Amino acid sequence: MRREASVALLCIALAGCDRADMVAQDKADTWDKNAFFADGSTMRQPVQGAVPRDAPNESVPQPATITQALIERGHERFDIFCSPCHGLSGDGQGMIVQRGFPKPPDFAIERLRKAKAQHLYDVITRGHGVMYGYGDRVPPADRWAVVAYLRALQQSQGADVAALPAEDRAKLEGKP
Repeated sequence: MRREASVALLCIALAGCDRADMVAQDKADTWDKNAFFADGSTMRQPVQGAVPRDAPNESVPQPATITQALIERGHERFDIFCSPCHGLSGDGQGMIVQRGFPKPPDFAIERLRKAKAQHLYDVITRGHGVMYGYGDRVPPADRWAVVAYLRALQQSQGADVAALPAEDRAKLEGKP
């Protein structure tokens, strides 16, 4: 009997509780007056020493030079974001395409070889055809890295093997 009384008392106590989540909290809009602060303003300056966040889609200029590090970063980003549709070699035979999604063009075709870097950057940002934009997923600097990698990928495809150094030809032929 004592246990039932305790449970009943607990239920009555809990029934009187108000919702203690963010729905019931007072909120101030950005431009509201606020008596809590001496200057009466709701908006506050960042605390001294605070590290500012980068603007996620702030435009960055095209790199003046393509470095090995930029191409490696682009390769990594390409494998993550682009290869599911475009394939690891950029031939348009990615896993998504193999499962029925429309095939994107091969990056080795003449039209894309001649395309300006800015065009490739814009397609990554806003999408084209059935490709949706990656502007909200890939930071601007990484988009340029992907473009740099695409250029390296395009140069690697259809390259004249005879023009390669002997060491590289040996690797291609599987010789030690």
